[in-house]
Amino acid sequence: MTARDPVNASLPRVAAVGAGRMGRGIAIAFAYAGHRASLVDLRERSDEAWRKLHGEVIAEVESSLAGLASLGVMPLELVPEIVARIDVVRAADAPRALAAAELVFEGVPETLQAKREAFAQINAHCRDDAILTSTTSSILVTQIAEFVKRPERFLNIHWLNPAYVIPVVELSYHAGTDPAVLARAKALMEAIGKLPVVCGPTPGYIVPRLQALIMNEAARMIEEGAATAEEIDKATRYGLGLRFAALGVVEFIDFGGSDILHHASREMSASIDANRYKAPAILDKMMGEGRLGLKSGSGFYDYAGRDVAAYRSDVLLRTLGMLKHAGLWQPPAAATR
Repeated sequence: MTARDPVNASLPRVAAVGAGRMGRGIAIAFAYAGHRASLVDLRERSDEAWRKLHGEVIAEVESSLAGLASLGVMPLELVPEIVARIDVVRAADAPRALAAAELVFEGVPETLQAKREAFAQINAHCRDDAILTSTTSSILVTQIAEFVKRPERFLNIHWLNPAYVIPVVELSYHAGTDPAVLARAKALMEAIGKLPVVCGPTPGYIVPRLQALIMNEAARMIEEGAATAEEIDKATRYGLGLRFAALGVVEFIDFGGSDILHHASREMSASIDANRYKAPAILDKMMGEGRLGLKSGSGFYDYAGRDVAAYRSDVLLRTLGMLKHAGLWQPPAAATR
């Protein structure tokens, strides 16, 4: 990501509702990219409690940015300027901040009641043309859409922590979401250096749904005595993680072959757990059609007309880059006589 020196008044103003960790991360991400960002606290607080919260927010924002500077990814002297782009807004001033925002992120606690109450205020004060989003990680977009006055302008945008570092944001739309609103939301995310991925109203989005399976299985392996936490982490960082940093999960299936996954699923379904490892019907269908992936010319992707040798070389180059970054690539042994 790249910091812009001046505040650009033409950039859309954003508001993050909820002054917790996620709201703070979102405010940092937009302020870093040059936007004015309002971090809105909807809870009524005493003057003393408000001063305490305000101090905590500013301290965390400064610390987060200073941490980036210490790693050499931004100049330390830009920290005060970026912090100054973030307005921490008290409940009494929420109407003003919400009315000024083109893009609003709801990030209050994960209960339907809290979401309902937050959107009551957002509905009352936001512009009719504002894009409204929730950052929920556990509630379906269809459930929250019921609380929104103009549901066609609503979608979920799920950020991965730290929100100001991880590029992927998951956009989950519902049947009533205006396609133009979805496209605008994607464009706004891309403009601050994010990589938006889109999914329908599905539990767990993409990343949490996949990672929950992996994390639960790791915990089971420790529980069963199959391996220690240290060995599992070594295997995932430098085996599983390294390969999936070079190849997407579905790309990985095609690269090795859907038949490999089919046979591995059959064996582990029999030896570990039939429910956890049963191959999905789509895999059986692909096997029957001979769509095995790269080796057959089609799988989840179509490889017709693709330079397969160049593609394999590129994948190897990506993998070697990860190895070198991890300090695990070794030069060949010297010739012996």
